[in-house]
Amino acid sequence: MERGGHQYQYLKLADDIENRINSGSFRAGDRLPSLRSLHSRTGLSISTVYQAYMELENRGMVEPREKSGYFVKPRFQYELPPLEIKKLKPRPQRVEVNLLAESIHNAIADPDMVPFGAAVPSMDLLPLKQLAASLRSVSGRYMKKKEMNYGNPTGAPELKREIVKRALGYEEIIDEEEVVITNGCMDAIHLCLRAVAGPGDTILVESPTFTCYLQLIEDLNMLALEVPADPQTGLDLDMVRAALDRHDVKACIVCPSFQNPLGFEMPATAKKELVELCSRREIPVIEDDIYGDLHFGDARPRTMKSFDTQGMVLYCSSFSKTLAPDLRVGWTLPGRYLKKVKRIKFNTVIASSKFNQLIVADFLHNGCYERHLRRLRHALINQVGNMSLAISRDFPPGTRISSPRGGYVLWVELPEEVDGLELFYEAKRNGIFIIPGVICTSTDRYGNCIRISCGHPWNERWAEGLRKLGALISSSVRGSQRPV
Repeated sequence: MERGGHQYQYLKLADDIENRINSGSFRAGDRLPSLRSLHSRTGLSISTVYQAYMELENRGMVEPREKSGYFVKPRFQYELPPLEIKKLKPRPQRVEVNLLAESIHNAIADPDMVPFGAAVPSMDLLPLKQLAASLRSVSGRYMKKKEMNYGNPTGAPELKREIVKRALGYEEIIDEEEVVITNGCMDAIHLCLRAVAGPGDTILVESPTFTCYLQLIEDLNMLALEVPADPQTGLDLDMVRAALDRHDVKACIVCPSFQNPLGFEMPATAKKELVELCSRREIPVIEDDIYGDLHFGDARPRTMKSFDTQGMVLYCSSFSKTLAPDLRVGWTLPGRYLKKVKRIKFNTVIASSKFNQLIVADFLHNGCYERHLRRLRHALINQVGNMSLAISRDFPPGTRISSPRGGYVLWVELPEEVDGLELFYEAKRNGIFIIPGVICTSTDRYGNCIRISCGHPWNERWAEGLRKLGALISSSVRGSQRPV
């Protein structure tokens, strides 16, 4: 019997729904019509509608939720080919990204820009009412006790206690005295890097890497040694081993869980192997775990710090990507370098704002954070899925895209003839902010790559911005193909 026969009506319905999902009519996270609703709209039996939904579930398009119906499933790589690891021979290099970074980051503050560049969560996703309640509670106690003097240089005991409690399940047993509160995660990384290396030293990083690591390395007059990262599993440990054999590496800065910009999750066995490899050579590892709470899977990944038996891993994180960027509350577990990190912090900032720390501590203590994280992760996986699908529709052939396991950034490799930096300027003139790939490296790689943030709920403004960006890219491709 032909596909159009009565026997295959459920397939026709499944195809129609799939086409509507691919076109964006139904978005990731949307609830599909109930069985009875589609029965009454289409005249098909409830059994036929159910078969259609079962077919879509088998195709990976929808997922059932108990007592709630069927929902559109987020997808990342169904339409575009995956990224491929960039082969390069690592060598220490001077970094010169600060001037370019300054011109690019000026676009962050422009409210008229479609913010595809800034890796921050939308204010619509943050628990503003609950934070306001914590603020009111803390401010009354703060003023009444006249606690506006400097706090403990290593941080408020209340916050350190909550951080230690939260580490249960993904971190080894830690003591409050091991925790140093910082002004965000980059402040923690800055303190740790100064504690383990000096001017002229070589620092191993993933490639591509987070821009701010390179800016910090440049400011401290150090050298960057970029080792290629697999888009799914992170650092190639054979290449790391070879690089350590050839070069005098003083420290590593890595983001093994949902790295910015690739979004990979390094397997636990590889994390353990990297920790052991560096520990044997007495090379400290600065672990950036700022996206660890934003996992798309069922469980939070283990940290590299949890495999550290020698105190060689300096763990860094913050609440900037999950709770409130402007509170600037981060922390580090610097291992054997604790005394030096504490001294550097005291000699530069003395202490972090106690008021902000107490707000976060109160929020954590009240149990609000875990509930917020569940909602935030659910929103982010849908946003990443919607953005990925839209890129597959609106960007030209030859585009490749990352498939992040957590976080909210996408790394997009465009056709080779596209200049990502020129695209940044052209997009900016059209009211769209993106990050060009050249700012994520000290090498001459990634000129045709861009980074796109998915931190905002998907709506028509973002959809139109992405269509316009796709048109600019397509125009760039056509322009490069004009006969001379």
